[in-house]
Amino acid sequence: MWILLAGVLAAAEVDKPPYPQSPVIQGAVFDFASREHRAPGSDNWPTTWADDGNLYTCWGDGGGFGGTNSDGRVSLGVARITGSPEDYEGHNVWGGKEAEAAAQFEGKSYGILCVNGTLYMWVLPGSGTDNYLEARLAWSFDHGRTWARADWAFTYEDEVMSPTFLQFGRDYAGARDGYVYMYATRLHDKEMDTQRPGLIDLLRVPKGQVRERDSYECFAGFEQDGEPIWGKSLSERRPVWRDPNGSRHISVCYNAGLGRYLLCTEHGAARTGNLGIFDAEEPWGPWTTVACYENWGGLGSTFYWNFPTKWFEDEGRRFALVYTGTDDNDAWNMVRGSFIEGAPDE
Repeated sequence: MWILLAGVLAAAEVDKPPYPQSPVIQGAVFDFASREHRAPGSDNWPTTWADDGNLYTCWGDGGGFGGTNSDGRVSLGVARITGSPEDYEGHNVWGGKEAEAAAQFEGKSYGILCVNGTLYMWVLPGSGTDNYLEARLAWSFDHGRTWARADWAFTYEDEVMSPTFLQFGRDYAGARDGYVYMYATRLHDKEMDTQRPGLIDLLRVPKGQVRERDSYECFAGFEQDGEPIWGKSLSERRPVWRDPNGSRHISVCYNAGLGRYLLCTEHGAARTGNLGIFDAEEPWGPWTTVACYENWGGLGSTFYWNFPTKWFEDEGRRFALVYTGTDDNDAWNMVRGSFIEGAPDE
């Protein structure tokens, strides 16, 4: 059921989400009349808030801002976003039409982060099932104009799919501690789009050692007092989130105004707008449900969503959500909205 009130479209939620309703956020309202559609043919668009005050993002298979699916097309590009949700501009930094620097390598990415003035990006090999073969870290000391890549990677055998970074404030300000946190869907079968069951793992690394593979740890369960256990081997990992309906690409951020971690992922059939938004008090949960949709917004082919932390307003109540998809949604898309606060049945 869809309800249209004052230009605001609210989606009917699925009947049985995997977690109980959030004690803090009852749901979300999206103003689809505010929808922005730019960079047609370029998809993905994870975002991070950098030390220079701008957002940085990356896209795949297109020309980026000012380009099209054929004009300026690159396999992987990086862009800078200046301004507010009401008035912003996109500038191609690395790859794409009229970019400041040419792209150096191909790939795809669903994870970019700025910490201590350095941009980090998880680079996947390409499109389709090739994405699952490895996830290799890249970094840039000049806000995306040049990149270096690690001599190590998480591989298909590691069962690490499309890792992404936990986003905090500007240049990682407001982080809960001295670690960089990362999430990845557990890879079961590279022939499946949505991995079932949906298991999401959590990794961390000291923020001064992001480029050092031996410094990574994985969440491995809880002590008797409820404190998390961290293991050095991926064989020790335990999922922090699960859904029998599956999971695919992920974004996670911290909403400082509401004091909640927000996780977005896809469930059920891939590329059909099946958006789940979940929240927690800690990066490892326990998770509760903000909202869980089928065919979110009636837009059909959407598949990846993220909240730029720079664009939270009104103490985290108002947001801008960046999303992408296939067909008409194969682009940078942004819609503004707000969270509905309060406990269930309040």
